Amino acid sequence: MKKLLYTFLILAIAILWSSCRKDFVTVPSSGQLEFSRDTVYLDTIFSNIGSSTYNLKVYNRSDDDIHIPTIQLGEGQTSKYRLNVDGIAGKVFQDVELLANDSLFIFVETTVDVNDFSSGDQFLYTDAIEFDNGGNQQKVELVTLVQDAVFLYPQQFDDGTIETLLLGVDDEGNETRIEGFFLEDTELNWTNDKPYVIYGYAAIGQNKVLNIDAGARIHFHANSGLIVANEGSLQVNGTTSTTEDLEGEVIFEGDRLEPGFANVPGQWGTIWLTDGSTNNIINHATIKNASVGILTENSDGTSNPTLTLNSSQIHNSATVGLLARTGNVEATNTVIGSAGQASLYCNLGGKYTFTHCTFANYWRNSFRVFPTVLLDNYIDFGDGSPILTEVLEANFSNCIIDGNNGIELILDKNESTDLIYKFENCSIKFDDFQNRFANDALYNFNNDTIFDEVDIVTNSTTFDFKNPEANEFIIGTNSGAVGIGNESTTTMFAPFDILGTMRTSAPNGKTDAGAYQNIPFGDD
Repeated sequence: MKKLLYTFLILAIAILWSSCRKDFVTVPSSGQLEFSRDTVYLDTIFSNIGSSTYNLKVYNRSDDDIHIPTIQLGEGQTSKYRLNVDGIAGKVFQDVELLANDSLFIFVETTVDVNDFSSGDQFLYTDAIEFDNGGNQQKVELVTLVQDAVFLYPQQFDDGTIETLLLGVDDEGNETRIEGFFLEDTELNWTNDKPYVIYGYAAIGQNKVLNIDAGARIHFHANSGLIVANEGSLQVNGTTSTTEDLEGEVIFEGDRLEPGFANVPGQWGTIWLTDGSTNNIINHATIKNASVGILTENSDGTSNPTLTLNSSQIHNSATVGLLARTGNVEATNTVIGSAGQASLYCNLGGKYTFTHCTFANYWRNSFRVFPTVLLDNYIDFGDGSPILTEVLEANFSNCIIDGNNGIELILDKNESTDLIYKFENCSIKFDDFQNRFANDALYNFNNDTIFDEVDIVTNSTTFDFKNPEANEFIIGTNSGAVGIGNESTTTMFAPFDILGTMRTSAPNGKTDAGAYQNIPFGDD
């Protein structure tokens, strides 16, 4: 009896509920739809590369269940845009139902071939989503900036395999390969006429030189980058830029141009200067959003630097900004900003000279255990194999080392070989509040043969950066780095800062540390 009564109650509730519903009968929309935006900007895309997916929300604010007679693209089936309306893909939709006081999502994306148009290397492609027709028609505009580019990518063979580069062979004869290709002689001068989009690793071959002109824009797809092979060379010929004018700067970044990707780390691989590459010079460049900004291995066997960095920036690297293993690097007026591990990691051995450089790691994407600057002279593989050791020599003059951790400089020495270092007229964030390093001879800041006129600070506000979270490391007039530099070093190696501003002497005859000359901020 109870079971019968329970069944009866369920049936009664269902009948009453269905009798109150009106959504089985809809009325045509009356042109009173509302939208989350009146124009959908799909931002900039490269020719023949699909955009991100953007969304539009459509609202029915009325108390009636309605149907929209048509939702379609203005250019119909010929439109370069693609829609997805409540889970259904297409370009024209009929009688789309929308309940009272409810909403629906429309997703929009596009792929455009610049060769289909005759307006040059860059143009606006537009269309509209049309809701209904006649007097009730409403529109939401669609706008996309399409940019032509030079595309470089590995060859795809008839069997579907992709061209690869041989990186090495282990003791058992197993090859390590990576998708990539060697640049042809006709591809060894990258200009500023069009952006370059790289798929896979573009390799500079033996005795070849890749010249990149001032103002060039280089974009890498995921898992892509540059490799400089044995006896190859990379020459980046950027020119002085200012905070307002970046036309002369060479920029290396990912191939996603939407604002949402502007500061996403790890979008591409690295610029890899392999063992034996030579005379690599990078002037006035910004390298951002890589996994490793620059990876340089070994020297070319001469006393000359394998890599020379001038007035350049490396920002937002997923792991390390500059990773140098037994390298030979000279850097001046260079900024290495946020990275998931260390901004600068000099490992195993090598010779390094940094003058008027700013190392500042304000990584916010995850917990960071590495310091901004890490120097060590060994590799311990942790598998029982011998520890590799090499002499490492590093010199820092008129530099800033800072970050959002307490201790931003770590020196790690294997006693079987030398770790040689000197810091002159530098400002270093080192807040050893637990006194972990108080008795460690590597950090004897009172030894002026190693730490000569070095300012040890415990608070990052001392540096008075313009906007460190945005990798803007210009110092203000209140910065503790003002006037602590050695003027003779400045005069000899860096009389102008990274922006081309003449460095002026402070009253005490010294200059500012770091890559930037101080400027007044609004609250100074």
